[in-house]
Amino acid sequence: MQNLKKTAIAAGIATLVTQAWAQEEPVPEEKVVVVSGQRSALQSAQKLKQNADEIVDSVVAEDIGKLPDRSITEVLSRVVGVTMDRSMQGDPQHYAVEGSGIAIRGLSYVRSELNGRESFSANGGRSLSFADVPPELMAGVDVYKNPSAEQIEGGISGLVNLRTAMPFDYKGFKGSATYQSSYSTQREGKATPSSSLLLSDRWKTPLGEIGALIDLAASQSHTRTDEMFVDAYFPRTDLVEGKTVWVPRGAQWRSMNWERDRKGAYGALQWRPVRELTTALTFFKSRYKETWSERFTGVGNSPYDMEVSDATWSDSGALLSGTLTMPDGRGTPFVAARRASERNSSTTDVALNAEWRLAPDWTVRGDLQRVRAKTEGFDSEVAAAINLPKQRLDLTGKYPSIIFDAADTAYLADANNYYWDHTMEHRDNSHADSKAARLDFKHDFDSDVLRDVRFGVRLTERDSLNQNSVPSYNWQAVTPAWMLGWRVQRLASLGDPNFALGQQTTLSGIPNFFGGSVSVPAAIYPNASLVTDYPGAYATLHSYHDQLCAEMRAAVGWGDCPAAWQPAAYGTDPAGDNRQSEKTKALYAQLRFGWDKLKYPIDGNIGLRYVKTNSTAHGYTIFSRTIPTFPADRNVVGADLIPDIPNFATAQDFKNSYHNFLPTLNLRLKVSEELQFRAAFGSSMSRPDFSQLQAYTTLGQGFRTVTDEDTNTVTVSNVEHTGGSAGNPNLRPTTARSLDLSAEWYFAKSGSLTAALFYKKLKDIVVDEMFIYQVPDVNGKMVNFQVTGPVNGANGYARGFEVAYQQYFDNLPDLLKGIGVQASLTFVDSQRKLKDMVYSAYCSGGDGATNFNLAINGCDTDGRSFGNLPLTGLSRRTINFAVMYDRGPVSARLAYNWRSKYLAGVNNWGTRGTDGTDTNPDSATYGVTNQAWGLPLWQLAYGQLDGSIFYSVTPKFRIGLEAQNITNAISRQVMQQHIGEMGRAWFSSGPRYTIQAQYTF
Repeated sequence: MQNLKKTAIAAGIATLVTQAWAQEEPVPEEKVVVVSGQRSALQSAQKLKQNADEIVDSVVAEDIGKLPDRSITEVLSRVVGVTMDRSMQGDPQHYAVEGSGIAIRGLSYVRSELNGRESFSANGGRSLSFADVPPELMAGVDVYKNPSAEQIEGGISGLVNLRTAMPFDYKGFKGSATYQSSYSTQREGKATPSSSLLLSDRWKTPLGEIGALIDLAASQSHTRTDEMFVDAYFPRTDLVEGKTVWVPRGAQWRSMNWERDRKGAYGALQWRPVRELTTALTFFKSRYKETWSERFTGVGNSPYDMEVSDATWSDSGALLSGTLTMPDGRGTPFVAARRASERNSSTTDVALNAEWRLAPDWTVRGDLQRVRAKTEGFDSEVAAAINLPKQRLDLTGKYPSIIFDAADTAYLADANNYYWDHTMEHRDNSHADSKAARLDFKHDFDSDVLRDVRFGVRLTERDSLNQNSVPSYNWQAVTPAWMLGWRVQRLASLGDPNFALGQQTTLSGIPNFFGGSVSVPAAIYPNASLVTDYPGAYATLHSYHDQLCAEMRAAVGWGDCPAAWQPAAYGTDPAGDNRQSEKTKALYAQLRFGWDKLKYPIDGNIGLRYVKTNSTAHGYTIFSRTIPTFPADRNVVGADLIPDIPNFATAQDFKNSYHNFLPTLNLRLKVSEELQFRAAFGSSMSRPDFSQLQAYTTLGQGFRTVTDEDTNTVTVSNVEHTGGSAGNPNLRPTTARSLDLSAEWYFAKSGSLTAALFYKKLKDIVVDEMFIYQVPDVNGKMVNFQVTGPVNGANGYARGFEVAYQQYFDNLPDLLKGIGVQASLTFVDSQRKLKDMVYSAYCSGGDGATNFNLAINGCDTDGRSFGNLPLTGLSRRTINFAVMYDRGPVSARLAYNWRSKYLAGVNNWGTRGTDGTDTNPDSATYGVTNQAWGLPLWQLAYGQLDGSIFYSVTPKFRIGLEAQNITNAISRQVMQQHIGEMGRAWFSSGPRYTIQAQYTF
């Protein structure tokens, strides 16, 4: 491992204090970082991989604050085996231009670290939201794909370690300043600025050597994403004689302006009073503000009432083109809405570290850390609507075409044709606080075989609070068209002066839609100021409904007017609170060994990590029962089957405790200095997310009776005890056993060819199913309730291979000597097998949590289920290919990232409903159109080309240009139906460009 130390220093890796474990000799007095260009960065990353004890891939900053992409997620997507999710977190139908999360080798059980210490965001999960972290503060990123005993537990997929610089990494004073300006071609408007500043120095004093570093970053990004959608196709037997054809409700469009303001501050102090003792204090804070506002349209008609004219059909019976109308000239309800969202997040990480070489063969290291994270979000939607006379669709082209003639366009532009339709709000906030302490020892052996033994202990305490509004997304109608004749006699028209908020709307089009490739008409949308006026504007809008409902009741003498609108409960309803406490204790021992005198030297490590987890979920349980009453003149049989459990609603704490033994073995065989092979075996675990552990449960008791008039007897035939749970505080961790084999050929300083095979066997995957919840009756007898919620209900595996290659072609003619390539391919195959199968050929029931066939297998609009679906978010193939040039003052790169089709979700918003047709021939409700349905949503293969070019005007000053999505790639989604994969969504964000200047001193 001495080569690692020496090469890393020479090449310029910002080595952290935590890397001292990988060294066999004391840290030298001076560590010089000299970084120049992406070629040097590749050399450093390659040497890290070659000399690491585990299988690891790294990205190293080619200069101070200069990782090769605009976000950490984009940086990670260049690493072999890593894929980036380009959808917003938990919402596959909103596009994220900078990505929202990652998976390693097809699995999302990713653990995150900052400088070798666990770090996280307050999002109900356990890892960082990488998009929140300023890449300008990072010196490098490491992705560990197999565990070792000394690594913190928690990441089955792998570990992502974000590394920052330390003052002792530099020989003396170091400074760097960067300014950037970014422009979105699709959004247009003004460019947005970004800047960063790093200052570092070290001094020798009578108290010893002292170093200080401060690193600041601020970045803004404004983009626009344009989107088009086609709704699910419904079966119709009344349009074409003797044939079932499939017709969508219609098509729609929307445009989202997205703004991100990210700030980061990092500081480090180091003190070395004597050669044998080094201490460090670090402070890291990231702040992330995300706002977005979108105008969107939507269709709200009945799919079975539509009339279709001038239609053409595919061979499978799907509509290709045609004009959609509603009977009797009612018009198609067409929503024109505005939605605004804002989220503010922050993570603060403070750590104190001391490393003391007690003797030539003994080293001890102590570490204290405190992490505090929080996030708060608000989401608001206000919608007007219009009854369109017709909608002409052509679904045969590259994009869905919604054709409007002059009369349609004029109709859409008239505010008098619109009415207030609905509102929807959501609020949430989360706080997380963690304290960690660890003490590690290392003893070096004077042996030909044994290198060192490492052992230590780690203690943590973590508290988490997640609050959501109740309902989480509070959709409430104002006066939609379906209320006519039932609750109101007329609608709250925008043109009626009695509904004055109609003046807070604007006729607006969407210029440059899809980069000018698609044209959509102008429509009337609520103003942004109205949407964010919560709850005041909401109360006013819903007062229109109350006024019109009372008006109808007075006119006709009947009608039901509900209570006045109320905001969603927030912070007052225990259903919205998820409070968790968790303590862990971990012990580990790891032995490093090596046989250097063999013809083919072998080295490695073997270890065992033991971890005990104790958690408490502070929750709430509600029980309500139907109290049986029987006529006094009847004989009652079976009344004793109904347990006596009084109604209750009470706060409860649920404790959970488990422990895990995690053995690991890492081996390396060196055929030569250039060629080596690895084998790794290990056990790992990932704890459930805090969002899955919420302890809010509702329980109910019901019974059925049969009356026999001949015997005057009432018999209790069945007693049901059921419930639903927002989470399950008794969940166990998902565990895995893994095998990794790799071959690595390092034929040049920045040239290598590597290949890896991997297999992970997963156990206790969390899925939603039934579990038993026990409650005592008045006599103390336990009663079993069947509760729907998350359980450790599945096993599975992920397996595949990786191939990576990089090389600079120095044997080319002079001007071409700087050309290099970097390429990688990852293939992943996976399977999830439920412990209790829930598949049925036809779906039945509603859209509640108990409909597992719907939630897991998906159901078509004709009631048929799908089944045999893969893990979500898993692409079978991922490709990265980059062409690089480094010669003299010029450094350039063209990088292409591609991933194959993957399942984005099942039964998601936008591709689900309760108006499917029951076509099960054995069903008692055959032909009824109230069947719950939810389609599998697939993200099609997507590739994006990015590039950059930099020119060093002087050794200290350089300028550059970066470009994202150069070819204006369009992201597409399809919905799986039995007639085929039907186009669902198209996303266009356009190219984006950034100019920058950097000065180092």
